[in-house]
Amino acid sequence: MAAATRVIASSRSTITTTLFSKTPFFGKTQNLSLRFRSNVQKRRLFTSRAIYNPQVQIKEEGQPETLDYRVFFVDSSGKKVSPWHDIPLHLGDDVFNFVVEIPKESSAKMEVATDEQFTPIKQDTKKGKLRYYPYNINWNYGLLPQTWEDPSFANSEVEGAFGDNDPVDVVEIGERQAKIGEVLKVKPVAALAMIDEGELDWKIVAISLDDPRASLVSDIDDVEKHFPGTLTAIRDWFRDYKIPDGKPANKFGLGNKAANKDYALKVITETNESWAKLVKRSIPPGELSLV
Repeated sequence: MAAATRVIASSRSTITTTLFSKTPFFGKTQNLSLRFRSNVQKRRLFTSRAIYNPQVQIKEEGQPETLDYRVFFVDSSGKKVSPWHDIPLHLGDDVFNFVVEIPKESSAKMEVATDEQFTPIKQDTKKGKLRYYPYNINWNYGLLPQTWEDPSFANSEVEGAFGDNDPVDVVEIGERQAKIGEVLKVKPVAALAMIDEGELDWKIVAISLDDPRASLVSDIDDVEKHFPGTLTAIRDWFRDYKIPDGKPANKFGLGNKAANKDYALKVITETNESWAKLVKRSIPPGELSLV
């Protein structure tokens, strides 16, 4: 991604958002879930440089749907911070912070600019033009802070695919349309191992704790019960969204099935460990911004 050459100050209002404080076991062949039991809770989750102040503010610079548009995050003192590096990942009891990049029922392809200082949210581009999905995405979509899919690591469980060099993606299935830059407290309930042009691009399926049905959904079977067809719809949406642009369908590992909550927690823990190595510069960052 090319860094923007200038940023236009915006008179748009400031928005405040609140942060609320490897081999799977395959069950019966007709079961669409992968089962995995792990000791992820015993493993350390890294939160270096994390901001524990319960509030961050969102400040927009430039105008939406322009090449200069950026959504920055600032702390209570007005200092810019990174939604990728500075917002804490883990909140305890298998609850995590989720940064919204793309609100449900919208099509602008917004993403954290991992190569720009303070990693603001911007609209992705291709050949100098703003990118849009060919149709609206049906769920809130964004990232887990303090995670990273290491492009030097070949995952033996997912066809040896290497990480896509980005934070881990989240598909939040709650009923409310969130806002760009909003930070939601979510619990993961499943995971899909998407393979995009040979790169592993995990999709963690989660639900906001604010959703009316959140107390009913704790694992993959609950998703099928209370959100029937949703996991298949998510897989099919991400499988097919590039086809209208003349590209092949994306593939999925793990038998083309969703994995359960424990496997999702395993993915989160491992990618958090990779992020910790990145920010400590144990792994060369390349063009990624660590600020």
